[in-house]
Parts: sequence; structure tokens; C-alpha cells
Amino acid sequence: MPSLLPPFLAFLCFVATALRAPLARAGPGAEEPPWCPYKVSGGEGAAGGRLCFRPPARGFQCAARACRAHRSPGGALVANVLANGSVLLQWGPPRPAAGLRGFALNCSWDGTYTRFPCDSVELGAACRDYLLPEAHGSVRYRLCLQPRYAPPRPAPPAQCVEFRLEPAAMRDIVVAMTAVGGSICVMLVFICLLVAYITENLMSPALGGAAAAAAAAPHRA
Repeated sequence: MPSLLPPFLAFLCFVATALRAPLARAGPGAEEPPWCPYKVSGGEGAAGGRLCFRPPARGFQCAARACRAHRSPGGALVANVLANGSVLLQWGPPRPAAGLRGFALNCSWDGTYTRFPCDSVELGAACRDYLLPEAHGSVRYRLCLQPRYAPPRPAPPAQCVEFRLEPAAMRDIVVAMTAVGGSICVMLVFICLLVAYITENLMSPALGGAAAAAAAAPHRA
């Protein structure tokens, strides 16, 4: 009985060649990691933090009605403030790209008398965006992104963007007042039309009949 081992080995070689060919045609871009590694610390100077991963928001565009974009002075960092109170940060690849180790994102917000630091984030070199899920309304934020390179290359200046979120409660109040005001205007118009209709069709014949009766009274006397 002939052995099945040589045909099986030939089949494995064929499968390995077929799987290796698409990767070779894809080029270096196919080896780019699809996930963004990041680590969140409790504030400036705080150590630790758990390593997390998030998918990139590729193809995101800031729509006019549900988003407001704020750019840094250099234009390299964009803060997209969404209607639900979250903020999506986007940036392009820094130059030069050689020796890039990652990014450092520092956050702070203005208080009544001083500026308070919020969570700082360390991001991997492949990251091009980051989502702040919960930002407080009526607070002015300042976010700075700085690339980090391997020594001896010094770190370039950070790109900073500032913005203020509209409070969600105020948005709800404005929407409610607009709706109530529109309803009141519609009711006033309806009442005016009803009064005009009553005046024209009901009261005019009654007044005419009373005037005719008063004029005929002396003749009868």
C-alpha cells in the first residue's frame, strides 16, 4: 500500500506558499499593528497604569451638527468635541518618524483660581487618535501631545489645543425652552384666529339684530 506521507507534505508546502504570497504582495503596510496600545496614569507624575488597547477611528469625519473641531496652532492636533460630551483627538504621523517611541498626552483643566491636572496618557508609536470618553461641561480643557524619541534625539515641542465644552444640562434647557416657546406661539395664533372668527360670525349678527329692534321700536309706539 503506497504511503500517504509524501502527498500530505506536498499539500502542506502548497498551503504555506499560498498564505505567504498575499503578505509579500501587501508590502510593509500590512505589518502595521491595527490596535493602539496606551496606558493611563492618575495625573502628572503618577506612576503605574494598566496597559490597554483600542481600535483606531479610521475615516472619522467631524459632522457639523454633531461635532465641533478645535485645532492646535500648528494644526497637527485636532480635538473633535462630540455631542455626547466625549472628545476624539486626532493627529498625523510626526516627522521624522525614525526613532519614534510613542506619544505623551497631558491633560489639564481650569478651575476657579488654578489649573488642575487630569489623567495623562502614554500612547504607542502606531496611535493616531485617542478618545476621551467623559469630559465635563462648562470646563476649559488644555490637551498637549508630545512625541517621544529614542535618545539622543530630543523631544520636539508639544502640540496643544484648548476648548470648552457646552454643559449638557444647558443644552437640554435651551432645547426645552425652544420647544415650549414654539408651542406657546402656536397656541396664541390659534386663540387670535378663534377670537376673530367669533367676532365676525357670531357677535356681528347679534349686534345687527339688536340695532334693528331698537330702530323699529319708535315706529311701533
